[in-house]
Amino acid sequence: MSDFTVLVLEGAFAASVAATVSILSAASKLAPKLGVPAPSWRLASVQGGTLALQDGLSVSTVRLADRADVDGSLWIVPGLGLDSSWAIRQCFGREDTQLAVDAVRQHAHAGGSVAASCSGVFVLQAAGLLAGRRATTAWWLAHELQRLAPDCRVDADRMVCADGAVVTAGAAFAQIDLMLHLLRNLSGKVLADALSRALLIDGRQAQAPFIVPEVYASGDDLIGRLVARVESALPHLPKVGELAREFCMSERTLARYVKRATGESPMALLQSVRQRRARVLLESSRMTVEQVASAVGYQDATALRRLMLRVAGASPSRFRPGLEPNFAGGRLAADKP
Repeated sequence: MSDFTVLVLEGAFAASVAATVSILSAASKLAPKLGVPAPSWRLASVQGGTLALQDGLSVSTVRLADRADVDGSLWIVPGLGLDSSWAIRQCFGREDTQLAVDAVRQHAHAGGSVAASCSGVFVLQAAGLLAGRRATTAWWLAHELQRLAPDCRVDADRMVCADGAVVTAGAAFAQIDLMLHLLRNLSGKVLADALSRALLIDGRQAQAPFIVPEVYASGDDLIGRLVARVESALPHLPKVGELAREFCMSERTLARYVKRATGESPMALLQSVRQRRARVLLESSRMTVEQVASAVGYQDATALRRLMLRVAGASPSRFRPGLEPNFAGGRLAADKP
């Protein structure tokens, strides 16, 4: 019996499927050298045979049994390449998708474990497996997942969420982080760490550094104007009440609107704009951390460091290409030629 069943849907995101197979293949070659069990897997689909993926690629699969027998493998659903609520509705209106959902539900109800990343998480939601659990998905789909699964705690900041027999991951290439997590649980830390080094995979705990507020709101015009207003005001961060008056609404109405569009509070939106601006300056300028902090409205660099550690999981120096921290002075010094 295989350790993993990779459940592929028609039209799935090719890179997510490929990343899954490539990491499993690399692990199977590396494991014997480390003296740990090599993972085994199968690629499966509800119809079997050659399955078309996105971008003109295809993959060979075995057919799932009509009725799920006792299956000790962990089922993995790679990303489906869906980028909007409309695309999700279209995909889940297909018969093959519904059959896949039914198969995942049967597997879970028989005691099996499941995992998914990005829009593949919606397969677990449709199967009723997220109720009462903590989960994540691609950050721009988090609000839609929360709408469909109100009894699930959707944590859009996290790269990987493990809650009992259900493991979820963020945007499409979080499939890599998901596979490392699953392999760490199966074969131990030694194999996962060796894979990270061999494949040059850096540890990533959060999606937060990659979130773009406007995209998070799925192109909402008012959110776009709010973000532009906040960016133009920096380093003076406007108050929520001030923004509400400018946009001719009460603070409560603004809060409801922002929550509905982004899943976050107005203050969280303001802070995300400030954090993104700070990261752009850190990555693209020669400004010191103190100067960046001042440019986005902090009185000192300590507050910026706390924000970056909390939101991005790394200190500001992590985002400075070509710069290294000078810990004695608390500043960043350019590398010497």
